[in-house]
Amino acid sequence: MPTPRLSDELAKEAADAFIALGNKSQAAELLGLPRNTFCSRLKAAAERGMLGTKPVLPGFRIAQISNTPNGDYIKQRPEHGEEFELPAGHTIKGVSALVDADGRTIQQWVKTGADSRQQAEAFAAMVDALKEELPRVTIMPPPASVEADLLNQFVVTDSHFGMLAWREETGADYDLRIAEQLLLDWFSAAIATAPQAHTAVLAQLGDLMHHDALESVTPAHKHVLDADSRLQKVIRVVIRTVRRIIDMLLQKHQHVHVVMASGNHDPASSAWLREMLAAMYEDEPRISVDNSPMLYYAYEWGGTALFYHHGHKSNIKTLDVKCAGIFRELFGRSKFAYCHHGHLHSDEGVKTDLMYVERHETLAAPDAYAAGGPWLSGRSAKRITYSKLFGEVSRNTMRPEMVAGAYVAANDNEPAEQRRVA
Repeated sequence: MPTPRLSDELAKEAADAFIALGNKSQAAELLGLPRNTFCSRLKAAAERGMLGTKPVLPGFRIAQISNTPNGDYIKQRPEHGEEFELPAGHTIKGVSALVDADGRTIQQWVKTGADSRQQAEAFAAMVDALKEELPRVTIMPPPASVEADLLNQFVVTDSHFGMLAWREETGADYDLRIAEQLLLDWFSAAIATAPQAHTAVLAQLGDLMHHDALESVTPAHKHVLDADSRLQKVIRVVIRTVRRIIDMLLQKHQHVHVVMASGNHDPASSAWLREMLAAMYEDEPRISVDNSPMLYYAYEWGGTALFYHHGHKSNIKTLDVKCAGIFRELFGRSKFAYCHHGHLHSDEGVKTDLMYVERHETLAAPDAYAAGGPWLSGRSAKRITYSKLFGEVSRNTMRPEMVAGAYVAANDNEPAEQRRVA
């Protein structure tokens, strides 16, 4: 709410007191005002011409003195503010200057931003503290029989936990509760229909969370997002959901490998999630977590090489060369190679001279931005099975309508609290 304008009566009162006493402190004491308040009123009085034109008026400075045959003219302007101090935790990002024809500085603008080094140090300290307090998880026994040659890869991307969509505006409702239920339903159905493979790869390709901070904006460009809930609640639901998914995968597979790719919506959240999972399961040999800070990830399955990236830094046209270059030794050992990414919420596959590169749809509903844009895509996620000897041998694509209620149906014997969603 704007501050009310000081009345002329109060400004005149301050001017008269200063003129009579010639001292700001004494005048403030006479009027029973704090000195700062009195000085503010006196400055307003000077701006309104209540102190005449004697140089220099309180709160003003001499800007120009002109000598003419008719006398001296003094041009005054309001005083400058306090000396500039860099805000705590900020660094100078740039300086813009207004200069005259001779290149002399007339005015400058200093642009500051959060100190990325301090942010990184604070984030690292937070992660270390979280890791110290996390309980280690005891895992259930492995399945009795698996096919040693097979790997089931469960690909999900762009789930956007914490996003809000309204059916009338976007074509489908979506919120935190729906996101959790949908992902648990899909994994229940996908695991139930998958081969009895030795290893599962949880290939979460990024943007698991819709926003990455207390403000509901994209991290890089600060675009305002349609958010469903508070950040801490989103974090709580994400952790609960991922742990349940890992538990389900362990019931079917001898080993589970976890990829939590960094996306453009959740670069910080994906980092703490990787570190948290790595610490939580560090004593469990049946679980491996790729907690690499790189934006590109790889897993070797016999003669089959698997690569992962969100898709915001490299796309379907360049990922083959990028992954083969980064992981050249792994790629060199492979007979078959596959790369998977998300980001654009749509399906596409390209067979290059190096590998098969595939972009994946999302299970999530579109938000208002996506629904209003020129893009149209379906909603699905895939289970792809790979052989050490023969590369891809089967796949299954399932859509939200196909898996509705699968998680609750598969866990009817569990207490209601364990089947609860957000």
